Amino acid sequence: MTQTKKTSSSLIVIPCLNEAAHIGVLLDQLRPAAARLGARIIVADGGSTDGTLAIVKDIASKDPRVILLHNERRIQSAAINLAVGTFGEGADYLIRIDAHGGYPDDYCDRLVEEALATGADSVVVSMLTSGSSTVQKAAAAAQNSKLGTGGSKHRHRSAGEWVDHGHHALIRISAFGSVGGYDETFSHNEDAELDYRLRQAGYKIWMSGKTHMIYYPRTSLSGLYFQYLGYGRGRAKNVLKHRVIPKVRQMVPLLVFPVVLLAALSFVHWLAAVPLLLWASVCQGYGLWTAIRQRHADIALAGVSAMVMHLGWSIGFWLQLLGLGSRRGVA
Repeated sequence: MTQTKKTSSSLIVIPCLNEAAHIGVLLDQLRPAAARLGARIIVADGGSTDGTLAIVKDIASKDPRVILLHNERRIQSAAINLAVGTFGEGADYLIRIDAHGGYPDDYCDRLVEEALATGADSVVVSMLTSGSSTVQKAAAAAQNSKLGTGGSKHRHRSAGEWVDHGHHALIRISAFGSVGGYDETFSHNEDAELDYRLRQAGYKIWMSGKTHMIYYPRTSLSGLYFQYLGYGRGRAKNVLKHRVIPKVRQMVPLLVFPVVLLAALSFVHWLAAVPLLLWASVCQGYGLWTAIRQRHADIALAGVSAMVMHLGWSIGFWLQLLGLGSRRGVA
Protein backbone atom coordinates (compact mmCIF):
# COMPACT_ATOMS: atom_id res chain seq x y z
CA MET A 1 0.00 0.00 0.00
CA THR A 2 1.32 3.46 -0.88
CA GLN A 3 1.99 5.51 2.22
CA THR A 4 1.30 9.21 2.61
CA LYS A 5 4.44 11.27 3.20
CA LYS A 6 4.51 12.98 6.55
CA THR A 7 4.11 16.53 5.29
CA SER A 8 1.50 17.61 7.82
CA SER A 9 0.28 16.55 11.23
CA SER A 10 -3.23 15.37 12.04
CA LEU A 11 -5.51 14.89 15.02
CA ILE A 12 -7.79 11.87 14.71
CA VAL A 13 -10.91 12.25 16.88
CA ILE A 14 -13.45 9.54 17.64
CA PRO A 15 -16.62 10.72 19.44
CA CYS A 16 -17.78 7.65 21.31
CA LEU A 17 -20.59 6.34 23.54
CA ASN A 18 -21.08 2.66 24.34
CA GLU A 19 -19.14 1.24 21.40
CA ALA A 20 -17.45 -1.73 23.10
CA ALA A 21 -18.34 -3.94 20.14
CA HIS A 22 -16.42 -1.72 17.70
CA ILE A 23 -13.87 0.53 19.41
CA GLY A 24 -11.08 -2.03 19.88
CA VAL A 25 -11.03 -3.15 16.27
CA LEU A 26 -11.32 0.44 15.08
CA LEU A 27 -8.36 1.62 17.16
CA ASP A 28 -6.22 -1.31 16.01
CA GLN A 29 -7.02 -0.31 12.43
CA LEU A 30 -6.27 3.38 12.96
CA ARG A 31 -3.03 3.08 14.91
CA PRO A 32 -0.83 2.28 11.88
CA ALA A 33 -2.29 5.28 10.04
CA ALA A 34 -1.64 7.49 13.06
CA ALA A 35 2.00 6.37 13.06
CA ARG A 36 2.34 7.12 9.35
CA LEU A 37 0.76 10.57 9.69
CA GLY A 38 2.34 11.61 12.97
CA ALA A 39 -1.15 11.78 14.47
CA ARG A 40 -2.68 11.30 17.88
CA ILE A 41 -5.97 9.43 18.27
CA ILE A 42 -8.39 11.03 20.73
CA VAL A 43 -11.32 8.91 21.89
CA ALA A 44 -13.78 11.49 23.27
CA ASP A 45 -16.11 9.35 25.34
CA GLY A 46 -19.51 10.60 26.47
CA GLY A 47 -19.88 8.33 29.51
CA SER A 48 -19.86 4.76 28.22
CA THR A 49 -21.09 2.05 30.57
CA ASP A 50 -20.60 -1.04 28.38
CA GLY A 51 -16.88 -1.71 28.70
CA THR A 52 -15.72 0.82 26.12
CA LEU A 53 -13.60 2.72 28.65
CA ALA A 54 -11.70 -0.39 29.75
CA ILE A 55 -10.90 -1.28 26.13
CA VAL A 56 -9.63 2.21 25.32
CA LYS A 57 -7.59 2.44 28.54
CA ASP A 58 -5.94 -0.90 27.82
CA ILE A 59 -4.93 0.17 24.30
CA ALA A 60 -3.82 3.61 25.49
CA SER A 61 -1.55 1.99 28.09
CA LYS A 62 0.31 0.28 25.25
CA ASP A 63 0.26 3.10 22.69
CA PRO A 64 0.88 6.73 23.76
CA ARG A 65 -0.70 7.95 20.53
CA VAL A 66 -4.11 6.84 21.85
CA ILE A 67 -5.66 9.21 24.40
CA LEU A 68 -8.96 8.88 26.28
CA LEU A 69 -10.81 12.15 26.80
CA HIS A 70 -13.99 12.43 28.87
CA ASN A 71 -16.75 14.37 27.13
CA GLU A 72 -19.14 15.49 29.85
CA ARG A 73 -21.57 17.01 27.36
CA ARG A 74 -21.96 13.62 25.64
CA ILE A 75 -22.92 14.90 22.16
CA GLN A 76 -20.58 14.60 19.17
CA SER A 77 -20.26 18.31 18.46
CA ALA A 78 -18.98 18.93 21.99
CA ALA A 79 -16.66 15.91 21.82
CA ILE A 80 -14.83 17.18 18.75
CA ASN A 81 -14.63 20.77 19.97
CA LEU A 82 -13.17 19.54 23.25
CA ALA A 83 -10.61 17.33 21.50
CA VAL A 84 -9.49 20.10 19.16
CA GLY A 85 -9.36 22.64 21.96
CA THR A 86 -7.30 20.32 24.15
CA PHE A 87 -4.97 18.66 21.67
CA GLY A 88 -5.29 20.54 18.38
CA GLU A 89 -2.44 23.01 18.82
CA GLY A 90 0.27 22.30 16.26
CA ALA A 91 -1.86 19.96 14.17
CA ASP A 92 -2.84 20.86 10.61
CA TYR A 93 -5.86 18.62 10.10
CA LEU A 94 -8.73 17.25 12.15
CA ILE A 95 -9.84 13.80 10.99
CA ARG A 96 -13.25 12.84 12.32
CA ILE A 97 -13.97 9.13 12.73
CA ASP A 98 -17.38 7.76 13.73
CA ALA A 99 -17.04 4.78 16.07
CA HIS A 100 -20.00 3.03 14.49
CA GLY A 101 -18.55 2.79 11.00
CA GLY A 102 -16.19 0.89 8.72
CA TYR A 103 -13.14 2.35 6.98
CA PRO A 104 -10.47 1.27 4.48
CA ASP A 105 -7.03 0.83 6.07
CA ASP A 106 -5.68 3.80 4.08
CA TYR A 107 -8.67 6.05 4.85
CA CYS A 108 -6.74 8.73 6.76
CA ASP A 109 -3.85 8.68 4.27
CA ARG A 110 -6.15 9.29 1.33
CA LEU A 111 -7.92 12.16 3.10
CA VAL A 112 -4.65 13.99 3.75
CA GLU A 113 -3.46 13.29 0.21
CA GLU A 114 -6.58 14.87 -1.28
CA ALA A 115 -6.44 17.85 1.07
CA LEU A 116 -2.88 18.54 -0.02
CA ALA A 117 -3.57 17.89 -3.71
CA THR A 118 -6.73 20.02 -3.96
CA GLY A 119 -5.99 22.68 -1.37
CA ALA A 120 -9.40 21.97 0.15
CA ASP A 121 -10.18 23.26 3.61
CA SER A 122 -12.44 20.28 4.20
CA VAL A 123 -12.54 16.84 2.62
CA VAL A 124 -15.84 15.01 2.98
CA VAL A 125 -16.65 11.47 1.93
CA SER A 126 -19.43 9.29 0.61
CA MET A 127 -21.24 7.38 3.33
CA LEU A 128 -22.50 4.01 2.12
CA THR A 129 -24.74 1.99 4.41
CA SER A 130 -24.52 -1.70 5.13
CA GLY A 131 -26.20 -4.08 7.59
CA SER A 132 -26.22 -7.66 8.81
CA SER A 133 -29.60 -8.18 10.49
CA THR A 134 -32.90 -8.04 8.58
CA VAL A 135 -33.79 -4.60 9.98
CA GLN A 136 -30.28 -3.27 9.28
CA LYS A 137 -30.31 -4.56 5.71
CA ALA A 138 -33.69 -2.97 5.06
CA ALA A 139 -32.59 0.32 6.60
CA ALA A 140 -29.37 0.22 4.58
CA ALA A 141 -31.29 -0.32 1.33
CA ALA A 142 -33.51 2.64 2.16
CA GLN A 143 -30.61 4.89 3.18
CA ASN A 144 -28.66 4.06 0.02
CA SER A 145 -31.63 4.98 -2.18
CA LYS A 146 -33.04 8.23 -3.52
CA LEU A 147 -36.33 7.37 -1.84
CA GLY A 148 -34.65 7.36 1.56
CA THR A 149 -32.18 10.22 1.14
CA GLY A 150 -33.54 12.29 -1.72
CA GLY A 151 -30.40 11.87 -3.81
CA SER A 152 -27.99 13.45 -1.33
CA LYS A 153 -24.54 13.41 -2.97
CA HIS A 154 -22.67 11.97 -0.02
CA ARG A 155 -24.96 8.93 0.04
CA HIS A 156 -23.47 7.72 -3.25
CA ARG A 157 -19.93 7.13 -4.52
CA SER A 158 -18.24 10.21 -5.94
CA ALA A 159 -15.51 10.61 -8.53
CA GLY A 160 -14.26 13.71 -6.69
CA GLU A 161 -15.95 17.14 -6.82
CA TRP A 162 -16.45 20.43 -5.00
CA VAL A 163 -19.63 20.30 -2.91
CA ASP A 164 -21.67 22.25 -0.36
CA HIS A 165 -21.87 19.40 2.15
CA GLY A 166 -20.85 15.81 2.76
CA HIS A 167 -20.08 13.34 5.51
CA HIS A 168 -17.38 14.96 7.63
CA ALA A 169 -13.97 13.36 7.40
CA LEU A 170 -11.14 15.96 7.39
CA ILE A 171 -11.12 19.67 8.21
CA ARG A 172 -8.20 22.06 8.31
CA ILE A 173 -7.93 22.97 11.99
CA SER A 174 -7.27 26.63 11.20
CA ALA A 175 -10.52 26.79 9.23
CA PHE A 176 -12.39 24.86 11.92
CA GLY A 177 -11.21 27.29 14.57
CA SER A 178 -11.81 30.43 12.51
CA VAL A 179 -15.55 29.71 12.24
CA GLY A 180 -15.86 28.66 15.88
CA GLY A 181 -15.96 24.88 15.48
CA TYR A 182 -19.18 22.92 15.82
CA ASP A 183 -22.25 24.58 17.30
CA GLU A 184 -22.78 22.62 20.52
CA THR A 185 -26.49 23.42 20.59
CA PHE A 186 -26.79 20.89 17.75
CA SER A 187 -27.01 17.21 18.73
CA HIS A 188 -27.75 16.32 15.09
CA ASN A 189 -26.96 17.97 11.75
CA GLU A 190 -23.98 19.77 13.28
CA ASP A 191 -21.93 18.83 10.22
CA ALA A 192 -24.27 20.52 7.72
CA GLU A 193 -24.49 23.57 9.97
CA LEU A 194 -20.71 23.86 10.12
CA ASP A 195 -20.42 23.38 6.36
CA TYR A 196 -22.77 26.34 5.86
CA ARG A 197 -20.51 28.56 7.98
CA LEU A 198 -17.39 27.28 6.25
CA ARG A 199 -18.81 28.18 2.84
CA GLN A 200 -20.00 31.56 4.04
CA ALA A 201 -16.47 32.27 5.25
CA GLY A 202 -15.05 31.38 1.83
CA TYR A 203 -13.66 27.93 2.66
CA LYS A 204 -13.86 25.13 0.09
CA ILE A 205 -15.21 21.59 0.57
CA TRP A 206 -14.04 18.66 -1.57
CA MET A 207 -15.91 15.37 -1.89
CA SER A 208 -13.36 12.56 -1.98
CA GLY A 209 -13.14 10.39 -5.04
CA LYS A 210 -10.52 8.12 -3.48
CA THR A 211 -12.10 6.84 -0.28
CA HIS A 212 -15.40 6.45 1.54
CA MET A 213 -16.81 5.06 4.77
CA ILE A 214 -19.40 2.41 5.62
CA TYR A 215 -22.13 3.24 8.10
CA TYR A 216 -24.01 0.57 10.05
CA PRO A 217 -27.63 1.67 10.66
CA ARG A 218 -29.82 1.19 13.74
CA THR A 219 -30.86 -2.37 14.47
CA SER A 220 -34.49 -1.54 15.34
CA LEU A 221 -37.21 0.53 13.72
CA SER A 222 -37.69 2.49 16.95
CA GLY A 223 -33.99 3.38 16.97
CA LEU A 224 -34.22 4.40 13.33
CA TYR A 225 -37.25 6.58 14.07
CA PHE A 226 -35.59 8.46 16.93
CA GLN A 227 -32.42 8.91 14.90
CA TYR A 228 -34.35 10.59 12.10
CA LEU A 229 -36.43 12.55 14.58
CA GLY A 230 -33.13 14.07 15.69
CA TYR A 231 -32.05 14.64 12.08
CA GLY A 232 -35.29 16.50 11.39
CA ARG A 233 -34.84 18.67 14.46
CA GLY A 234 -31.26 19.40 13.45
CA ARG A 235 -32.25 20.44 9.94
CA ALA A 236 -34.95 22.74 11.29
CA LYS A 237 -32.45 24.32 13.71
CA ASN A 238 -30.17 24.97 10.76
CA VAL A 239 -33.01 26.57 8.79
CA LEU A 240 -33.97 28.77 11.74
CA LYS A 241 -30.40 29.78 12.59
CA HIS A 242 -29.31 30.72 9.08
CA ARG A 243 -32.67 31.55 7.49
CA VAL A 244 -32.01 29.14 4.62
CA ILE A 245 -34.73 27.59 2.50
CA PRO A 246 -34.68 23.75 2.55
CA LYS A 247 -33.81 22.03 -0.72
CA VAL A 248 -36.56 20.36 -2.72
CA ARG A 249 -35.40 16.90 -1.65
CA GLN A 250 -35.79 18.04 1.98
CA MET A 251 -39.12 19.78 1.48
CA VAL A 252 -40.87 16.70 0.07
CA PRO A 253 -40.61 14.61 3.29
CA LEU A 254 -41.82 17.64 5.25
CA LEU A 255 -45.26 16.82 3.88
CA VAL A 256 -45.33 13.40 5.56
CA PHE A 257 -46.37 14.53 9.04
CA PRO A 258 -49.15 16.79 7.68
CA VAL A 259 -50.31 13.91 5.49
CA VAL A 260 -50.52 11.63 8.53
CA LEU A 261 -52.49 14.26 10.43
CA LEU A 262 -54.79 14.74 7.45
CA ALA A 263 -55.50 11.01 7.36
CA ALA A 264 -56.94 11.30 10.87
CA LEU A 265 -59.82 13.19 9.26
CA SER A 266 -60.71 10.28 7.00
CA PHE A 267 -63.75 9.60 9.18
CA VAL A 268 -65.12 12.89 7.82
CA HIS A 269 -64.32 12.02 4.21
CA TRP A 270 -62.34 9.13 2.79
CA LEU A 271 -60.36 11.44 0.49
CA ALA A 272 -58.40 12.64 3.52
CA ALA A 273 -56.65 9.26 3.60
CA VAL A 274 -55.63 9.26 -0.07
CA PRO A 275 -52.29 11.13 0.30
CA LEU A 276 -51.27 8.77 3.11
CA LEU A 277 -52.20 5.72 1.06
CA LEU A 278 -50.27 7.03 -1.95
CA TRP A 279 -47.14 7.65 0.15
CA ALA A 280 -47.37 4.22 1.77
CA SER A 281 -47.94 2.55 -1.61
CA VAL A 282 -44.89 4.23 -3.15
CA CYS A 283 -42.67 3.23 -0.22
CA GLN A 284 -43.92 -0.35 -0.02
CA GLY A 285 -43.76 -0.73 -3.77
CA TYR A 286 -40.17 0.48 -3.72
CA GLY A 287 -39.26 -2.06 -1.05
CA LEU A 288 -40.78 -4.97 -2.96
CA TRP A 289 -39.29 -3.85 -6.27
CA THR A 290 -35.83 -3.52 -4.70
CA ALA A 291 -36.07 -6.96 -3.10
CA ILE A 292 -37.10 -8.53 -6.42
CA ARG A 293 -34.49 -6.63 -8.45
CA GLN A 294 -31.67 -7.55 -6.08
CA ARG A 295 -33.10 -11.04 -5.38
CA HIS A 296 -32.78 -10.41 -1.68
CA ALA A 297 -35.90 -11.04 0.44
CA ASP A 298 -34.35 -9.40 3.53
CA ILE A 299 -34.63 -5.94 2.01
CA ALA A 300 -38.35 -6.18 1.23
CA LEU A 301 -38.81 -4.10 4.38
CA ALA A 302 -36.85 -1.21 2.86
CA GLY A 303 -40.16 0.51 2.19
CA VAL A 304 -41.10 0.28 5.86
CA SER A 305 -37.69 1.67 6.81
CA ALA A 306 -38.14 4.55 4.37
CA MET A 307 -41.54 5.35 5.90
CA VAL A 308 -40.05 5.35 9.41
CA MET A 309 -37.23 7.64 8.24
CA HIS A 310 -39.61 10.04 6.47
CA LEU A 311 -42.02 10.17 9.41
CA GLY A 312 -39.33 10.68 12.05
CA TRP A 313 -37.58 13.38 10.00
CA SER A 314 -40.84 15.20 9.26
CA ILE A 315 -42.10 15.11 12.85
CA GLY A 316 -38.72 16.25 14.15
CA PHE A 317 -38.57 19.14 11.70
CA TRP A 318 -42.06 20.39 12.50
CA LEU A 319 -41.63 20.03 16.27
CA GLN A 320 -38.42 22.05 16.16
CA LEU A 321 -39.86 24.61 13.77
CA LEU A 322 -42.86 25.14 16.04
CA GLY A 323 -40.80 25.03 19.23
CA LEU A 324 -42.60 21.96 20.57
CA GLY A 325 -41.33 18.96 22.54
CA SER A 326 -37.90 18.36 23.99
CA ARG A 327 -34.75 17.40 22.16
CA ARG A 328 -33.70 13.77 22.45
CA GLY A 329 -29.98 13.95 23.18
CA VAL A 330 -27.95 11.28 21.41
CA ALA A 331 -24.20 11.22 21.28
